[in-house]
Amino acid sequence: MEKRTPLYDVHVAAGGKIVPFAGFALPVEYPTGLMKEHEAVRTACGLFDVSHMGEVAFEGEGALATLNHLMTNDFTELPVGKCRYSALCYEDGGMVDDLIVYRRAEDRFLVVVNAANKDKDVAWMRDHLLPGVVMTDISDDVAQIALQGPASRAVLARIAAENSLPTGYYTFTEHVDLAGIDCLVSRTGYTGEDGFEIYCAPADATAVWNALMEAGTEEGIMPCGLGARDTLRLEAAMPLYGHEMDETVDPLEAGLGFAVKMDKEAFIGRDALAEKGAPARERIGLEVVGRGIVREHEPVFFEGRQIGHTTSGTFCPHLKKACAMALVETGALSVGDEAEVEVRGRRVAVRVVGLPFYCRQK
Repeated sequence: MEKRTPLYDVHVAAGGKIVPFAGFALPVEYPTGLMKEHEAVRTACGLFDVSHMGEVAFEGEGALATLNHLMTNDFTELPVGKCRYSALCYEDGGMVDDLIVYRRAEDRFLVVVNAANKDKDVAWMRDHLLPGVVMTDISDDVAQIALQGPASRAVLARIAAENSLPTGYYTFTEHVDLAGIDCLVSRTGYTGEDGFEIYCAPADATAVWNALMEAGTEEGIMPCGLGARDTLRLEAAMPLYGHEMDETVDPLEAGLGFAVKMDKEAFIGRDALAEKGAPARERIGLEVVGRGIVREHEPVFFEGRQIGHTTSGTFCPHLKKACAMALVETGALSVGDEAEVEVRGRRVAVRVVGLPFYCRQK
């Protein structure tokens, strides 16, 4: 039986269509529908329950060394109050997961991992700890809510002091008073829009959610489900574990080279990545020019030869066109080239486009 987040009753009361996802019962959409939820985030703001995500604490004098050992990115110079994206790899370079590391103090970190991978990630990290660190899975003690969209800051400022909110992208502030509730607020998200992710005690989640919904009335805030979360992240070309990356795909192939610091001291998977050399595959963007919608795990053909497969694909509501990401042989295609994707036995014409498909105006 699926777990329920602290906001389960809120979703049911709002008419959310509940589906199983990553071991949890979560809303895939509300009566407003995916298309309107998606557009609300692009033009105003939307609210997501992401309490299914996993949170892991690292503390002690060996915490920094352990994270640098476990992960591809380098956290040595990461200031307190900032967070950084990274990959977590196996020895062969394949990915265990992708995640975000928050530095709460010199020797205290918070690591946020994907819900479906939480138990696997925790076991892997625990098996590879260095001395002098205490690792604690605190997922059951944390609720997480994402407020996303261009109006997010205005909404949040109605229930919190403006000067208490984080200003820079990938920064966070602890002990923010949101409508009288103590929260950690980070300027992060998974939609391609400006926004915030809010961490609080599970017992406080409903009060935070309701306060945000009330504060956002003027902007037309909408509760959003898993469906819009996926179309938004795909439009912004954000990778998803199990699609653009998994244990058979390394972070360089997945286009995550910015989060791989090959010049730092050894990390798990570094030797394998160095031995492979330049990636043999690359992640690209495809825009459907024929009829149909391309989904994941469909073969990509160029000049009659299969050169890879799609990893995610859907109709992008804001762009009003069908797009997909694909993993193909490096250099086989360039922006502007036309190729084909086989969809249920039928070839659909696609054109290579640059990523991301959508990029917000700053």
